[in-house]
Amino acid sequence: MSDNLSTDYARPAFLITIDTEGDDLWSRPRAVQTRNAGSLPRFQALCERHHLKPVYLTNWEMANSTVFQALARDAQRRGTAEIGMHLHAWDSPPLAPLTADDCAFHPYLVEYPEPILREKIHALTARLEDQFQMKMVSHRAGRWAFDATYARALVDEGYRVDCSVTPHVSWRATLGDPSREGGTDYSACPEAAYWVDQEDIRRPGDGPLLEVPVTIVANPALPRAIARSGHGRWRDTADARLGSRVLRKVLPPWLWLRPTGRNLRHLLAVLDVATRERRPYVEFMLHSSELMPGGSPTFPTGPSIETLYADLERLFATAHERFRGMTLSQYYDSFVAARPLHGAAASGGESC
Repeated sequence: MSDNLSTDYARPAFLITIDTEGDDLWSRPRAVQTRNAGSLPRFQALCERHHLKPVYLTNWEMANSTVFQALARDAQRRGTAEIGMHLHAWDSPPLAPLTADDCAFHPYLVEYPEPILREKIHALTARLEDQFQMKMVSHRAGRWAFDATYARALVDEGYRVDCSVTPHVSWRATLGDPSREGGTDYSACPEAAYWVDQEDIRRPGDGPLLEVPVTIVANPALPRAIARSGHGRWRDTADARLGSRVLRKVLPPWLWLRPTGRNLRHLLAVLDVATRERRPYVEFMLHSSELMPGGSPTFPTGPSIETLYADLERLFATAHERFRGMTLSQYYDSFVAARPLHGAAASGGESC
């Protein structure tokens, strides 16, 4: 990092958020394993080599993994990582069946009655604080499902910052409880950090919870209007829908700061957009299980993990040149220092 402190603090923040959870939850295992905890030291070392500080947003099974506990306590002690909360409602106590098969459906926490929602948040928060001897202040919702009831419960537990919002993305078509309406629609949310409205988490307000959305930007290779329309209007035919899917794969309208093993060019483009637009932060995300061969459908083999690490090396080296590593709680502190609590939406990134 720069020896000039004032220059260093003028840099935007590079935030690394890791959904720290069991192995390959996409396959809906009946018995969840946490072997991926053994793959995290390599990732932590990579982050430290580039002076970046991951935030391990931790769910129930990983909170109880002795392998993860050892890594997290050491990194926390040295100030090189942060521990936050990430709640998977279907297997986080107190267990209260919601569907015919919660293990198969993975219902969202926001689909549970409020008393149970609050009990689950309190139980996992207490476990994390007991295991790591620190106050939990950072959070991401499991399966990206978040609402005002959830936000108020977080505030009551002392949380300060959330990172559940995915701008331009709707999860309505992704079901939890099959009798309900699906996940949260974030398509009209701001791209920049904002104080959450206490009645609607998708809009800026005057609540005490800071929302720091995941970085998702319009593909600079596409005209802005086309990106916003999702490549324009297609006739509703099978051929048109197939053509739209193929085009979205080749030229996605929106770029996440989230590696897939095939999108290094897009990851670097996101950093270019953030630099050009003078954004105050970018937020990277990944799942802990994606760092282990066989831990996810995205990186199923040893060679695919090596490709991931080659991309991360390039991305993090580029980030180190332009950004400063921060945790979510550190970004919260810098945000509050620059803008009054209960303020309006942040500047430095457009609303959608």
